[in-house]
Amino acid sequence: MKLHTLKWTFTTLALAGLTLPAAAADPSPWYFGAGLGQSRADIARSDIRADLLTSGFTTSRFTDDESDVGYKLFAGYQFHPYLALEAGYFDLGQFDYRATTVPAGTQSGKLEFRGVNVDLVGMLPFSERAAVFARVGVHRGKAKVAFAGTGAVGVLDPDASETDTNYKFGIGFQYTVTDNLALRLEAERYRIDDAVGNDSDLDLFSAGLVFRFGGTRILGTR
Repeated sequence: MKLHTLKWTFTTLALAGLTLPAAAADPSPWYFGAGLGQSRADIARSDIRADLLTSGFTTSRFTDDESDVGYKLFAGYQFHPYLALEAGYFDLGQFDYRATTVPAGTQSGKLEFRGVNVDLVGMLPFSERAAVFARVGVHRGKAKVAFAGTGAVGVLDPDASETDTNYKFGIGFQYTVTDNLALRLEAERYRIDDAVGNDSDLDLFSAGLVFRFGGTRILGTR
């Protein structure tokens, strides 16, 4: 469902940007877009092994999945030729691990993270159509964690969640296809509270489309 929805969003944005006239009667500073790509987490294997060891369990095998599909939807307001504010919604997906122990048992965990953000975006064009950009902002994100145990391993608190405000930043490249449509490649880092007392980082590497109504060129073009 997630991939189908994002595919429809990207197709709609691309067709709109390529078919609308390059100029409109009332140019607007507003634009919107979407991004889709790979999200990555850094699961703290050593900390999990240490916690199990403290409880009397030796970890004989550890597997994890530190990547998933992430996406974002956003709207922006260009208040300067090379500066804009962007606000959006993001979903970085799900990450999990499974530890097999001695005495015989398993412990597994799953983390999900999504939220909303506001960023300041600055563009530096180096040609008529190409530009690099950087962003810094804050996000209000919710982390949900679920734990499960089998065999000798018990779990006292199987579910936890935390909603927190933290920072994010990123860099990227933008190429303007038309006055209404641009392509973006970017990397972003989100600082999060993982709901069990630890601070960590989640990354999103995405490709996206930016669409704008009106004839004024998209942020970052000369």
